[in-house]
Amino acid sequence: MSRTRTLRTAMAITGVTALASIGAVSAQAAPASGRTHLAGSQAPWATASHRVGSAQGTDKVTFRIYLPNKADAAGYARAVSTPGNALYGKFLTPAQYRKRFSPTAGQVSAVKSWLRSQGAQVGSVPANNKYVEATTTVSNAAKMFQTGFAEYSFQGHRLRANTSPLSVPASVGAVQAVVGLDDSATLARADVVPPPPVFKNAQPCSAYWGDKTVQNTATPDGTKLPASPSTFAPCGYAGAQLQGAYGMSGAIASGTDGSGVTVGVIDAYASPTMKQDLDTYSARHGLPKPNLKEIVPPGTYNRAVNKKQDPQGWAGEEALDLEGVHTMAPGANLVYIGAPNNYRDLDAIMNKVVDNHLADIVSNSYGYGGEALPTGYIKPQLDTQIQAAAEGISLFFSSGDNGDETGGVAGATPTPDWPASSPYVTAVGGTSMGVSATNSRIFELGWQTGKSTLKNGAWDPAQPGNYMYGAGGGTSRLFAQPDYQKGVVPNSMSQTYGGAPMRVVPDVAALADPTTGMLVGQTQMFPDGHSEYSEYRIGGTSLASPLFAGMFALAVQKHGAYGLANPTLYGARSASYDVTKADLAQYPGTVRSDYVNGVDASDGYSYTARSFDDDGPLTIHVQQGYDDITGVGSPAGTAWLDAVTK
Repeated sequence: MSRTRTLRTAMAITGVTALASIGAVSAQAAPASGRTHLAGSQAPWATASHRVGSAQGTDKVTFRIYLPNKADAAGYARAVSTPGNALYGKFLTPAQYRKRFSPTAGQVSAVKSWLRSQGAQVGSVPANNKYVEATTTVSNAAKMFQTGFAEYSFQGHRLRANTSPLSVPASVGAVQAVVGLDDSATLARADVVPPPPVFKNAQPCSAYWGDKTVQNTATPDGTKLPASPSTFAPCGYAGAQLQGAYGMSGAIASGTDGSGVTVGVIDAYASPTMKQDLDTYSARHGLPKPNLKEIVPPGTYNRAVNKKQDPQGWAGEEALDLEGVHTMAPGANLVYIGAPNNYRDLDAIMNKVVDNHLADIVSNSYGYGGEALPTGYIKPQLDTQIQAAAEGISLFFSSGDNGDETGGVAGATPTPDWPASSPYVTAVGGTSMGVSATNSRIFELGWQTGKSTLKNGAWDPAQPGNYMYGAGGGTSRLFAQPDYQKGVVPNSMSQTYGGAPMRVVPDVAALADPTTGMLVGQTQMFPDGHSEYSEYRIGGTSLASPLFAGMFALAVQKHGAYGLANPTLYGARSASYDVTKADLAQYPGTVRSDYVNGVDASDGYSYTARSFDDDGPLTIHVQQGYDDITGVGSPAGTAWLDAVTK
């Protein structure tokens, strides 16, 4: 594990120079050959040591040729999102953005002509002309881009990639990147700590923090547990519990509930039972009937599980995201946009959402394990994020569920995850939380979990146990420190690698710990073949992102659009809940009871102790003020809402 994680982050360093100028076109001319070589077009994991075989030349491959904007929009996006700037709030419509910044029809025409001349089948072009999609065989792609293809082993995947940088004829014009020829997109993962394929909460579990303890509640199988930690894990918080814990109950009751705001959720695939599941969940937890619109390509609802695709695994993600947003913004409109797969189209779906302004806020609960991606893969996504900010759309991304990506192994190289590391999105870190019987916040700590198992009547190893997982964070090797972090993020974090200060992740935080997580509802298929709606506890920064996005919808209702939310969120940090270690001594952890088979007691029970804020083995740590696990903190009720809407 440590070797794999070190490789993935060390590779990311190679992309620093390519992104040093974020607005630059990643290409350099080669006049002697009459071709333009595309810098950043080779996957950093496609090395000789990872090569395992040849690529199949007859395989079909669909790719997108991304085009550079005719003008740099980054400065405009920052200006309209920064309070006090003369351009603040002067957002563009998609049509205005296209006219001012997007690639031209002439650029598109040149690319189409070349593709057809090479025997490729030309596909779709979005309204903002950002890319031209095409399909051909791997062998023909090798000829077109004057490269070779092979297969590589990386992060447990067998991936195809080009063996040398890509090039195109100079006559094609400026090309920003080619995405889809390699399998980098396969590395995308949902930032959710998943239960088994089917899951039910085991008893004992607490309705609220402190409800059931090892002192007042016997285990169902008679197992004797140590006296500490004493509280059984919550069954999962829901509805009024989460609204109350974040101090939003009064605002929601008085009508500041997200009404008139559209919150988008992007995931892969689509659950065929999502609408009825969300209706059932809402009715059970005192939420109004949701206004949900689903935008899903044909066939996506019934996508079968196969070697590359796991639609059932993403169904729980969809339920968590939509139920999380609806809990915190019960009056908001919800739009779910499902990519037809989890390995190629998430970038195109985001472009569709932004270029059609399908939402005011977008929550994204997926990411990549580090920044080890071709810089040509990152730059088009960055442009989409910039367009979102220029149009007044706020993007939230989960920060990841693997801490600093070292696994707590000494000597491994730390890294934040992409896209959370982008300076044009709000990265949402994670916390562990105790909610009282009266729906107030008892404590909120940084989410980094240590685990101990029961052995001879004692916890082994002693608490805090072995590091398990936690909120992602750390210092980017790709992006310079944005203005909104200057004077807020300590130099010890932003200058981790020496030299100029860099972007640090996350920006904010919300509940994420799956041991103190949210109760979600979903139709599940059980081992005996029957399906039924059931509810279970789940977490991950996949929970934190939609919860925070929902609360931000309340702010958008009061204030109007923000674009990039970070300048406002950092400006309101004094009204945020500063997550520290102050409560750790009193609330060191909890006891968790699980079914061995995940479903029922027929195979027995498993008992574990889960510690809170176990960041000792990591390079990221919770501290007073800004930190690289919880950012500037979590929302603190009406004071926070007033601060971000003033």
